[in-house]
Amino acid sequence: MNINEVKNFLPHRYPFLLIDKVIDFEVSKRLTAIKNVSFNEPQFTGHFPSQPIMPGVLIIEALAQATGILAFKSEVGKPKEGQIYMLVGVDNARFKRMVEPGDQLKLEVEVLTVKRGIWKFKGTAYVDNKIVTSAELMCTQKASE
Repeated sequence: MNINEVKNFLPHRYPFLLIDKVIDFEVSKRLTAIKNVSFNEPQFTGHFPSQPIMPGVLIIEALAQATGILAFKSEVGKPKEGQIYMLVGVDNARFKRMVEPGDQLKLEVEVLTVKRGIWKFKGTAYVDNKIVTSAELMCTQKASE
């Protein structure tokens, strides 16, 4: 999926769309996406000016966006107007390495369980095949009111 296809599955837009493309997925099982980290992103002006690093919360958000795409592709295909997946929980988050401008994040999410509309995923982010972040994420579908 290229960026135009990704935008069909996520309501996020610049500067908060954190998936550049999906390179692989298997319905109801797993998804691999890419986030190219650029120095031009707004968070780097303040985090931190002398040594810019991507905030961990944004890495978790990128993983969460990947879970939303996988959940939609697994359940309903392309979402209807106003249909979104919301992040409802993060457990066991670990940050192992810094992510800097110029890095390419490889985001891998894997379905662990689906119970009563709550999806639980294992998410792992890599740079150069080294783990930078891992977490368990939970999301559920919510239609806008």
